Amino acid sequence: SHCTQRIIEDPKWSLTTVPHLTELCIQHIVHNFEKNPILDQLLPGHQRKVLDRLPTCLPLSVTANTISDEDYWKRCCTERWQVCDISNYGDSWKRMFFECHLENILKRFIPNITNPSEVLELISLCKDYVRKLEVDQFLPPVQGDQMEDRDDLSDAGSDFGFDEVATHHYDIGVFITALPHLEELHLTYGVKDCGMNFEWNLFNFTQHDCYNLASAVKKCCNLKVFKLTRSKVDDDKTELLVQHLMDHPCLVELNLSHNLIRDVGAQAVSMLINCSRLETLNLCNNQIHHLGAQALAEALAENSTLTSLNLRLNHVEDKGGEAIGHALLTNTTLKSLHLGSNNLSEATASLFSQVLAQNTTLISINFSCNHLGLDGGKQLLEGLAGNKVLTEFDLRLTEVDQETEYLIHQIVWANQEMAKLGSLQHPPTNPS
Repeated sequence: SHCTQRIIEDPKWSLTTVPHLTELCIQHIVHNFEKNPILDQLLPGHQRKVLDRLPTCLPLSVTANTISDEDYWKRCCTERWQVCDISNYGDSWKRMFFECHLENILKRFIPNITNPSEVLELISLCKDYVRKLEVDQFLPPVQGDQMEDRDDLSDAGSDFGFDEVATHHYDIGVFITALPHLEELHLTYGVKDCGMNFEWNLFNFTQHDCYNLASAVKKCCNLKVFKLTRSKVDDDKTELLVQHLMDHPCLVELNLSHNLIRDVGAQAVSMLINCSRLETLNLCNNQIHHLGAQALAEALAENSTLTSLNLRLNHVEDKGGEAIGHALLTNTTLKSLHLGSNNLSEATASLFSQVLAQNTTLISINFSCNHLGLDGGKQLLEGLAGNKVLTEFDLRLTEVDQETEYLIHQIVWANQEMAKLGSLQHPPTNPS
């Protein structure tokens, strides 16, 4: 018998192809991270390798309170959204991810269809990271029997009755009051891109909705900025909001622009001005006339906190404009005033000539799209002659002649240069 011994070897085999035990462990941790998230127990270098390999599709219940690494959350953001600017989110990728994610959920929340508990579960995970919410649509409930209900209503009461009864939104207070660090809330009750499915009741903001929202905002003690725009907020709803915002401990900016606020609503807001810490008030594009403007002016004359007032696209006319001008002869805090498109004329310009000569606080005024006229422009120029603080003055489409506008521009430009020079000589100091 013959015995043959053969040795078979792989010429390509090498010890270098065998993964290190550390590498095998890292692969195992990454593969099983969802079931067993191991991170803090690892050395910094090993943590880095695990974080770089973790997929961004892991459940938030696993990653929210386990991973704080900004590079991981940067990957989550950039893989999901094309435009990512963390400067709007406190330079935090994690905050950006959770705020944008929650905003998308709320924009698509449909009452009676979306399960609120799912949203609340998400909020419980992200509540420590959310500081601001911008929800530019908040949907009403979808009901299959809406058309039948509408047919059953009388012609005289169908519009009001149907809208008020059938389209109450879900109480958003359930969500926002669960966010203890919420500082900014931007909200619009309506539908974007509804196309051929347009219905007026998709854009209703009912009294019931307003009560729920006002009650919730009152409970958000850290809220600094509140914007409720394009939501058909009328006088009654404005009064209700103001009642709940009185003496709010933190609110410094209120934006009710692009609504249906008239004089009664403006009078309510005027009471809020001196019963809060408001610094910025925006009532642009409403239906405020001279009575509302006069009420705001009375509050402004006594106020010591408001620095910006926007009344663009209203109807205050000269009675309202003159009232605001008189208030600014004594007010020493307002820095920015926008009265564009308010049907103002020479009478208002004449009074503001005195304001420009006496007021040393205003640095920005916008009179665009009014009828100040040639004489009005000349009076403003006279008042501005000794002014050293105004750095923005918009007189576009005000019927002021070109020479006057040019001379005014020269004075404003000189003030701008002086302001720049002053900021260079006295740079702001950072508090220690």
